[in-house]
Amino acid sequence: MRFKKIIVAMAIMLPAAGAMACASCGCSLNTDVGTQGMGSSEGWTVDIRMDMLNQNQLRSGTGTISQGQAVNTINPKTGGLAEVEGYTQNNYLTGSLDYNNGESWGATVVIPYIQRNHMTYGSANSDGSAGWPSGDNGYTSQASGFGDIKVIGRFFGFAEEKDWGLQFGVKLPTGANNQTAPFNNQTVNPGLTVVDPGLQLGTGTTDVILGAYKFGFIPNTEDWGYFANIQYQATVIPTTEPSTPAGPSAGTYRPGNGLNLNVGTNYQGFEKWVPTVQFNYVNKTADSGNAADTWSTGGNLLYLTPGLLYRVSDKTQVYANVQLPVYQNLNGIQLAPTFVASMGVRVHF
Repeated sequence: MRFKKIIVAMAIMLPAAGAMACASCGCSLNTDVGTQGMGSSEGWTVDIRMDMLNQNQLRSGTGTISQGQAVNTINPKTGGLAEVEGYTQNNYLTGSLDYNNGESWGATVVIPYIQRNHMTYGSANSDGSAGWPSGDNGYTSQASGFGDIKVIGRFFGFAEEKDWGLQFGVKLPTGANNQTAPFNNQTVNPGLTVVDPGLQLGTGTTDVILGAYKFGFIPNTEDWGYFANIQYQATVIPTTEPSTPAGPSAGTYRPGNGLNLNVGTNYQGFEKWVPTVQFNYVNKTADSGNAADTWSTGGNLLYLTPGLLYRVSDKTQVYANVQLPVYQNLNGIQLAPTFVASMGVRVHF
């Protein structure tokens, strides 16, 4: 039965505008089952996914840049030397709970657990010299905890086939945003500094999420499916960074708006396996506010993502995807990953 085959085949990730380190360079995949052809399956679904994202490559515009080049670059927003970052290592464990009434609507709650290690050399040393390689004003941070929760509803009662729908939701400020870290050189700079807002577990902001999706079979084929999704996320309530032991409030912060577009195809001719390939496009505007990095945030990214799903049973699937950057055009100087690896399991009951 074609529609049952679509239910399995669409159980591959589609994009969502997520808050990741470096603002522009995060994983753009999502396991919102209602946008992947699961819309007609009444009941509850649990999805657990692990994303591994190592941002270890400095980039500016469409090319790479060395730390030696970055250290001599002027930040046009501040007039001073640009920050030279070392690395940002991220592991995301994301749990999603979905309910579908089987007729016209569904809702998903997404809860991320984040482990993040970050190191930056800073923008300049206390004596005014370049921050790399000594990094007197840089810091090293480690954080783990729950991030911002998303609640996303969908309505798909427009067509009898239930093969398209609209999304609407909210991202809540549930993740901590008051992390501090010690300076790299405690002899020169003893004490703590406030971690950049874009590297906190939560943004502290309330965001609105709007989207639309469509899936089906490619005409004149029996085993090739297609899927597409567009989603937009924008902050409606910005935040003022909280007071911390490192000092008073760091000022206002508003993450940039994010637009994600995903299109892909899959082959459904095998009994258990469903290979897929998709393109994930991300457009992120720069962060704003006097606590934000308004230069080295935001950009445009395009990923090619091959993936594979295995149907363990009628109710359980496991899957894996690898995002490979095809095009990157980043504002300022940012850390970017060479790939993003994701794997997970989904159970319907």
